[in-house]
Amino acid sequence: MENIEAINLRKHLVKGQVIPAVPLALEKDGTWSQKYQRALLRYYLESGAGGLAIGAHTMQFEIRDPKHKLFEPVLEFCSAEIDRHRDSRNTFAKIAGICGKTRDAKKEANFAMKHGYNAGLLSLAAFEGASDKVMLTHCQKVSEVIPLIGFYLQPAIGGRKYSYAFWKEFVKIENVVAIKIAPFNRYGTLDVVRAVAESGRDDIILYTGNDDNIIHDLLTPFQFGETTLRIMGGLLGQWAIGTKSAQETMRKIRTGGGATGEWARQNAELTDFNSAIFDAANDFKGCIPGINEMLHREGLLPSTRCLNPKEVLSPGQKEEIDRVSRAYRVLQDTPFIEHNLERWLED
Repeated sequence: MENIEAINLRKHLVKGQVIPAVPLALEKDGTWSQKYQRALLRYYLESGAGGLAIGAHTMQFEIRDPKHKLFEPVLEFCSAEIDRHRDSRNTFAKIAGICGKTRDAKKEANFAMKHGYNAGLLSLAAFEGASDKVMLTHCQKVSEVIPLIGFYLQPAIGGRKYSYAFWKEFVKIENVVAIKIAPFNRYGTLDVVRAVAESGRDDIILYTGNDDNIIHDLLTPFQFGETTLRIMGGLLGQWAIGTKSAQETMRKIRTGGGATGEWARQNAELTDFNSAIFDAANDFKGCIPGINEMLHREGLLPSTRCLNPKEVLSPGQKEEIDRVSRAYRVLQDTPFIEHNLERWLED
């Protein structure tokens, strides 16, 4: 029998939520700043986010490295701060990034459950070259610890390709509550949606992670036979920036507002905005530095520093970020942040 947490999470996700993948707040010397991490969380909460993903790619997989030992302190801190500052009357999704081979992934899942996370966003990056059978066995074992959100992470940033056959079997795992679809590839996106449609399950919620095609994903009715599915919300690194703007976009989509041509224009603008921040021109090498750059400019991060000091903006990326920052001010929350930043930085 399914636990009440998974049932409530599904009810929450199907309403269509804005879920930013949270970055890590580091000082220039590489030390973790709890002060700025807290401010960042408060920004997301007051922007109307329906959940937060902690410990996923945007927060840097290196938080797990023995030399940093940040995975557990960061997850514990963020969970407590979310509970401290959010409106407890509203349902909220706390999602933990889960990585590694089975033993390590189950350890992370147990830690996340202990500290109040509702689901695990399961990365399979550790299984490069493994068979579908090996990966599916792993997924099943982790699902016995925590409700799962499947994660199709694009190969350019540490993911791998998955076949339709893989997803057809993955959706048979009972404790799968959702899938984040982020291959940055329309064929791969269709593989996931078709697998869910043909499974007969109506309790697996689809979320976009395709930062290059957000609005199009959210507007598209995907029909396979007699079944029509929609991608209900977004769990996105792009929504770590301009979260309040993203919430307004999500609200309009949920209520059916806006003309088709206007949505097409906005999708193109958001994709252009994302291309600079995620460094599409250089195969996404500057993705995390790009997000950090934008948040640092807004005063929400103390620096642009990554745990790996060599992970910096690509040549020409700063100039591209300058361009899109000027061109798409409506996609940024500058006045909202300026008005509240001092308060968010208070203990």
